[in-house]
Parts: sequence; structure tokens; C-alpha cells
Amino acid sequence: MTTRVWDYLAEYESERRDILDAVETVFNSGQLVLGESVRGFETEFAAYHGVDHCVGVDNGTNAIKLGLQALGVGPGDEVITVSNTAAPTVVAIDSTGATPVFVDVRADDFLMDTGQVAAAITERTRCLLPVHLYGQCVDLAPLKELADRHGLALLEDCAQAHGARQGGTPAGTTGDAAAFSFYPTKVLGAYGDGGATITSDETVAKRLRRLRYYGMEERYYTLETPAHNSRLDEVQAEILRRKLKRLDTYIAGRRAVARRYAEGLAGTGIQLPRTVPGNEHVYYVYVVRHPRRDDIIERLKAYDIHLNISYPWPVHTMTGFAHLGYAKGSLPVTEALAAEIFSLPMYPALSHDLQDKVIHALREVLQTL
Repeated sequence: MTTRVWDYLAEYESERRDILDAVETVFNSGQLVLGESVRGFETEFAAYHGVDHCVGVDNGTNAIKLGLQALGVGPGDEVITVSNTAAPTVVAIDSTGATPVFVDVRADDFLMDTGQVAAAITERTRCLLPVHLYGQCVDLAPLKELADRHGLALLEDCAQAHGARQGGTPAGTTGDAAAFSFYPTKVLGAYGDGGATITSDETVAKRLRRLRYYGMEERYYTLETPAHNSRLDEVQAEILRRKLKRLDTYIAGRRAVARRYAEGLAGTGIQLPRTVPGNEHVYYVYVVRHPRRDDIIERLKAYDIHLNISYPWPVHTMTGFAHLGYAKGSLPVTEALAAEIFSLPMYPALSHDLQDKVIHALREVLQTL
């Protein structure tokens, strides 16, 4: 049996009736766009985080883009973030007309090195955009202090951190706003694309709602541009409402998988994920590190195990962002990680048998290196 880093079929089998009932609920509702399912999910997702507003959008990239625009970021501005992330984080910044500015990450937990942020701030800096990578939070206290001192917006990229906490505070509730993705692989995943931006600032929320709907508050009258159609689909919203009730159960399942990896791979010489003190990790992906990464991945194929790299190319090295002018070696930790990190299978429905297969195969491969 082929083993991959993610599979939704076992989960779907156990939740099939509820998922199909969600579809039937929407189809029988009489309203297929921005109806009760979107409104209901927005209310419930905001309540889960203890914030006042949630605005559902069509994907996580636009959740970031619209969040930046609603916070006043635009052409000529700079946004400080990291290159060790999925490209959509930076694509969203670029699409506002702002310039991404990168700081490096830490070698032990792969998160933004917040000690480098102050030196990256210029008179053009408008926003700090930490990425809560792989399921745990960036150290937010120093970023919040810098944002307050310099009058900057703080937008949290929570695409990989649904339900994560830092010092008991939910991810996404420290900054001015936070962006989430509901891509199917996520901790809270839809059955297609989806996203949301949360905030407790009513002015930001009102602008978010206009920006996702052609700049309109009333039909056919546009109040501001640039704005597009970025609405969350009713079917995906209703599915997310059902799955939100199970989010804490999903997280518990991921943590159980992580514990079994930690026990099964102890003493192998592979660098396992480190949880930052005060963080509550949700393990969106289980990322490990080894200098012989490529050899390991290739040899595991003989066991019919196919792994993933999150992420093989730092954003600043991509051709599409060559115009930013970052030379090779400019972010040394990020570049070193890209050559050594890889992801093991991680999802709540991962069976003990499949996980044991991965652990045993990985231990055997490591012994042959």
C-alpha cells in the first residue's frame, strides 16, 4: 500500500454522512452565494478564536492579500516576513503592490528569527507578517512591541496553525488581523479551496467585506478599488461549520501521531520537531531534518513510501522573485533548511500500522547511510 504524507479518504469515510448532509443543506437552502452557511461559519470561527469578526474568502492567499489591503498596505510599502514559507504568503504581498522584505529563520524550530526584524524596518515598512509555520506560533511578543513602537500593522499568517496557542492565546488573536487557509490538507480543511481573515477591528472587518465583493456594500455600487470577487463558497462554508466542531479532535489526533513519531524515532540521529516553550503545537505537518535528506527520500520509495519537502525552494531563490535582489547566501539558515528538511505522513486518520511502517522503514534506511 502506497504511503503518502496526506490522505483524506479514511476521514471522509468516517464523516461521509455529515459531509454529504452539508451539501444537501446548502442545495436545499435556496441561496447558493453568501447565505446562512457562510454567515454561520464566520460567526462560529470568530467565536472559536474569541474575536469579533471573521470574513470568509475563497482561499488563503486572498485571506492574506485582503488582510493586507484592509490594513492599508499597498504600492510603495514594505512587508517584513520570511522566505521559509509557502510561496502564497509572498505572492499575496506582491499582489498588493508592496515589497516583501525577508528575515531569516531559526535553525532549531524553523520559525521567524524575531531578533532580526528591528534591523529590517525602514521608513517604508508598513506591516509585519509572521508565518506560524508547520503548526506552531512565532514569538509574537517582540513583534507586537515593534509594531506598536513603530506604528506598524501586524498580520498573522495562520494558514498552518488552526487551533495553535501561545501562552494560552489562540494563534491569530495577537495582531491586528490574521489570515487562514482551508485548503484540504490543513488542520481545518475544506473539500476544495477556502480561506478567512479574522479581526476584532470593526473598520478592518467592514473593509474586508467590501474587498471580497467587488468593493461593494450594496449590490451594483462599488465604493473602492482595487477589489474583486473573493467570496467563500456556501458549500465549503457549510462543510467547514461541521468540521469546526471536530477541530479539537483533529488536533488531538495529530498530537498523538506526533508522540508516536517522537517515541519511534528517538535516538536515530534525525532532527525531530521542537516545540517552543509556551507553544501548543498542532502539527499541520511533521517536519524533520537530516543532511542526507535526498538519499533518505529516494531509498524510502523502495518501501512504497513517498514523502514531501516543505519547502524545497526558499521563496527568495525563485525566478519569480528574482527582482527582489536577494543573492544566494543572504538567508543562510533558510537555505540550509531547504536542503535538509522533509515531511513525514501526518493526518489524524493515519493508522498505527501505516505509521509503524514509516517508522520502521525510516529506521532501516538511516542505519544504511
